[in-house]
Amino acid sequence: MTGDGPEVGRVRRLLRYAAALVVLLTGVLLSVPLGALCGTAGRERLIRRWTRSVVAAFGVRVRLPEPAPREPGRGLLVVSNHVSWLDVPLIAAVFPGRNVAKREIRDWPVIGRLCVRGRTIFIDRERIRSLPDTVAEIAQALRSGATVVAFPEGSTWCGREEGRYRRALFQAALDAGADVQPLLIRYRHADGTPSTEAAFLGEDTLMDSVRRVVAARGLSAEVAAFPRIAANALPDRRSLAAAARHACVVPAPRAAVPLQAGPHQGGTGGRTGAPPAGRTSGKRERAAPRSSTARSRTASTRTGRAT
Repeated sequence: MTGDGPEVGRVRRLLRYAAALVVLLTGVLLSVPLGALCGTAGRERLIRRWTRSVVAAFGVRVRLPEPAPREPGRGLLVVSNHVSWLDVPLIAAVFPGRNVAKREIRDWPVIGRLCVRGRTIFIDRERIRSLPDTVAEIAQALRSGATVVAFPEGSTWCGREEGRYRRALFQAALDAGADVQPLLIRYRHADGTPSTEAAFLGEDTLMDSVRRVVAARGLSAEVAAFPRIAANALPDRRSLAAAARHACVVPAPRAAVPLQAGPHQGGTGGRTGAPPAGRTSGKRERAAPRSSTARSRTASTRTGRAT
């Protein structure tokens, strides 16, 4: 499947593949010794820099928010919409933490090993009865002060269409008394129109998606951080999931400057009460006209890949 925008030449693609391979292998080789030597704060700084390098190596420009400070030792559940495998390093560049992912990722080359070393919490989708144990594991991680990153939609969507937020993960935040940090990820062409090139959907293999990203010209990613929902601000997981979803439906705040432009500026999202749950009254912004490839990719979102 080809991309929905302009593409770079063969030489540029080869250079991106080489850069990405070097950055990924460096992360595998140095993750254990550097993590042990630098302590928690130093390790998080290294993760932020390394994940930014991963995204840049694939030729993607990014706009990232400055993470708001939080109390040391206090857990944080970070939730986001889900479009691509690139979502994981994008979020880690702002909020390093333990990821929640499908069990199959453990077997992916290079990435699977990094996930294991990063203490990823794996969900077995074939064993629904194991879900309460997974929720309990997430709650325990939050109680210990960890940042846990999860995608409540359960599957990747194209970015133009989105899924509902499943409630089970939010029970872990309630059980642990942890704040919830909503994020919104968007991928765009150089002209600012929405892009589906990074989407990982339907019958795509991981390499199908990687090839589209590497070939894309002017692809950019935006991560917007919304006000945190205070621990126990809402009485149940249904209303907490609705509030987190609602936060990502309203117009996104401006993110920080592009990666290559230097230090990040500004910030979003201190700890606040929950935004009102429910549907927004305004109309959502209409997407730019799509190509036949983009339309077919949108149509396949409901059979997307869960992570």
